[in-house]
Amino acid sequence: MTIPRRRFGKTGLEVSVLGFGAAPVGYLQIEQDRISRILNQLLDDGANLIDTAAIYEGSEEAIGQAISHRRDEYVLVSKCGPEFPDLPGKWWSEQLLLATIDRSLKRLKTDHIDVMLLHSCDLETFQRGEALGALIKAREAGKIRFAGYSGDNEAAAAAAAHPEVAVIETSINITDQCNIDAVLPAARQHNVGVIAKRPIANVAWKPLESQRGLYKDYAKSYHERFKAMGLKLEDLALDTDADWAEVALRFTLAQDGVHSAIIGTTNPDNAKRNVEIAKMPPLPEAAIRQIREAFAAAEMKSGAKWPGLT
Repeated sequence: MTIPRRRFGKTGLEVSVLGFGAAPVGYLQIEQDRISRILNQLLDDGANLIDTAAIYEGSEEAIGQAISHRRDEYVLVSKCGPEFPDLPGKWWSEQLLLATIDRSLKRLKTDHIDVMLLHSCDLETFQRGEALGALIKAREAGKIRFAGYSGDNEAAAAAAAHPEVAVIETSINITDQCNIDAVLPAARQHNVGVIAKRPIANVAWKPLESQRGLYKDYAKSYHERFKAMGLKLEDLALDTDADWAEVALRFTLAQDGVHSAIIGTTNPDNAKRNVEIAKMPPLPEAAIRQIREAFAAAEMKSGAKWPGLT
């Protein structure tokens, strides 16, 4: 059995429910041999969505080196927006975005990128239109196929409703549930493809000390939320002898409107395990309800809204 695929909104593409997110291989400077092994293994297992970004240092080059010879086997997603010292233009300017796209094409060893996302620009920047206009220009030139937005909360909801936006990437997991209600309804209404980032919640159930590099700080909010939610595996009405990684990924994939969830593993064995989880049915409704209720109760007790974590 291969990984299931879902129709990717109005793009018309078919994407695997499990994709690969390249942030960790960039930020943690994983060696090329390991990256190549993971990516080729995932393609062999039926995963066909590869997600990266210009700011994930070294990731675009690593992907190009690892799998560009298999370019017709995967949907390629990247992101742009931030400044770089070697590129002209200011944050979110047309000049910068077009230069970033050209550089990404070279690094990824391809003549087109299937989806280019604006990398978490704020709502005001998105609404000004120059950044999205640059993606439309690149689309018209054949350098990208679809334009989209990566981010959370109000900005992501606004982007999902824009007629030129075909794909949204947003945080959805057991400790990050805001976008289930804030973004997914707009995405469904406008037939927008949805990539769920951080579906395993940065392994929030593990001690922070076990996190590598910058992820010690990056995972802190997830860890604190998970602790506040007070969930226990034995309290969930599960149909398997599951661990938290399984519960988290199946929870994310059960959300109506999510088409693919990207995992950023740097371990080939973990990648294999995630493939097997992706083949499982959605989490039982009773378990989903318990997780959602635990989130809502912990959020209320905190006295503050828990927004999507960017």
